[in-house]
Amino acid sequence: MAEVCERIEMSKTSDTYSEYAKTVLRVESDAILSLIPRIDSNFVKVITMLLNCKGRVVVTGMGKAGIIAQKLSATFASTGTPSLYLHPADAYHGDLGRVTKDDIVVTLSNSGETEEIVRLIPHIKKIGAGIVSITSDKKSTLGAIGDVTLAIGNIEEACPLGLAPSASTTAMLALGDAIALTILKERGFDAEKFAFYHPGGKLGIKLLKVEEVMRTGDRSPAVRENVTVKEALLAITTAKAGAVNVVDMNGKLVGIFTDGDLRRKINADIATEVIGNVMTKSPKTISSTKLATEALAVLRDKKIDELPVVDENGMAVGMLDIQDLLDVGLV
Repeated sequence: MAEVCERIEMSKTSDTYSEYAKTVLRVESDAILSLIPRIDSNFVKVITMLLNCKGRVVVTGMGKAGIIAQKLSATFASTGTPSLYLHPADAYHGDLGRVTKDDIVVTLSNSGETEEIVRLIPHIKKIGAGIVSITSDKKSTLGAIGDVTLAIGNIEEACPLGLAPSASTTAMLALGDAIALTILKERGFDAEKFAFYHPGGKLGIKLLKVEEVMRTGDRSPAVRENVTVKEALLAITTAKAGAVNVVDMNGKLVGIFTDGDLRRKINADIATEVIGNVMTKSPKTISSTKLATEALAVLRDKKIDELPVVDENGMAVGMLDIQDLLDVGLV
């Protein structure tokens, strides 16, 4: 009986936890949706200011808003907009020197009355930097003194006490993303530029280009189509490769010869056979400017281990082996 009662109590508790969690998510999602009607001419002014910024975008905030400010600054930096985070307290002890007249300072404060931020603004104005305020009320101190103010409105916190920053910081985070990603789109920031700023980790690996992992030079053997299979095998062995590109007199790819081709055509006279007669003609190729993930998709789809790399004119420039993708952790 005691066990039954315990299970019932646990079930009640579980349901209570789940329902309240759903309430929090609804409150925070409503906070984000409430911003949509607030995307007005002031938002356009902010985007224009940031696009024309000759310096960096300096983002500042205190407490939980400061943590959102750090994330916003990181998003700017990783998407092509030079940015740094300035702690308001540290600014009073020398870090204000990070700000120049060419910068734009984005300030985050839900109340618009955060003492550390409000005291900082006159000093920023003396420097001559532009100021963007993100706060709940345009009539707050911070809202009134910013060059442009984005008001998120009076947002009810998800906290049962209505005190802990939760829905308001979620709204700031979403608005910050809207600003940063609008700038990204307007600047034409593409995958190649994104990869440049993300060279490490899983993300960096996924954005590697074929030319960064392919084999070239002595590691990418190439032979003319009139050589013998024996000569081709020697080239493969010397390069410690699994295949050889077959090219014409101008270096244009005409085929590939792999271990698989050898096994399929093997006979007593194979060593003296002309490579052009036993190679795979018009093989699947890939451009050096394609992403390595695209090459991996081709290798998997065609169930092959090597892929010739060519330029826009079909000239052989390298070879991509499945081992190369393994080496960089893509497989």
